[in-house]
Amino acid sequence: MNLKRTFGTILTVLGIVGLIYTGVQIIQHTGAATTLIVIGVISIIFFSTGISLIKNTKDEA
Repeated sequence: MNLKRTFGTILTVLGIVGLIYTGVQIIQHTGAATTLIVIGVISIIFFSTGISLIKNTKDEA
């Protein structure tokens, strides 16, 4: 498996986990707003970067 594609998968999974964590904390009203905003923005960046790495990497055998 290509190294870029593997790294893209890891970034995508980290982004999904961060977005789920942020959503749960918002629903439960347990986190500080600043912290949740920072985690949410970083998660969106990870998710979008991971998806673009997976999508734009060509398979070369």
